[in-house]
Amino acid sequence: MHFIVLCSSRGTTFKAVLDALKDGSLTATCLGLVTDRPDRECIEKAKSADLPIKIVELKSNESQEEYDKRLHQAMTNLYPHSINPNQILIVALGWLHILSPWFIQKWPKRIINVHPALLPKYGGKGMYGDRVHEAVLKAGEKETGITIHFMDEGIDTGPIIEQKKCSVFKSDTTDKIKSRVQKLEREWMPKVLQMMEEGKVKIP
Repeated sequence: MHFIVLCSSRGTTFKAVLDALKDGSLTATCLGLVTDRPDRECIEKAKSADLPIKIVELKSNESQEEYDKRLHQAMTNLYPHSINPNQILIVALGWLHILSPWFIQKWPKRIINVHPALLPKYGGKGMYGDRVHEAVLKAGEKETGITIHFMDEGIDTGPIIEQKKCSVFKSDTTDKIKSRVQKLEREWMPKVLQMMEEGKVKIP
């Protein structure tokens, strides 16, 4: 399996994936990183792993579809013609842009995302990062976790691959919940990618 990482964050889960590639617990091949700004911390992690990097910055007054067309072009430049694009997976790790229907249709059932909550709870437009953990805390939930899922044309609505839970305590802060959830992301994203590499995940 070959995959390309979309990341517009610090890249802590991306680093866990790179570590798994390095120690051999993940036997797929990462073709490179695509990010949206030259100051993203994930870039240094890709550099240290000698991965190709494409930076596609969003232009002012540019529609999401226009941006995604440039994003798609950058991705096609990361792999040789000998690789069948239908066998390439797009892995969104902290990608902060909503992908357009045009992009989803270009990569049907080949984009996976990790969401920091137990979907369908705390998903949808505007629910990302600390906003999710704040909502979980405010609602008095006793547990939260992560959802690794295929992306479709909705927001956080695609078929679920794996969910993992962690506890929420009365004394918790947003940062404490975030730390616990990110630990699950770092542990399980490499495992799920390896499951896909071994054909243990059914493509919907």
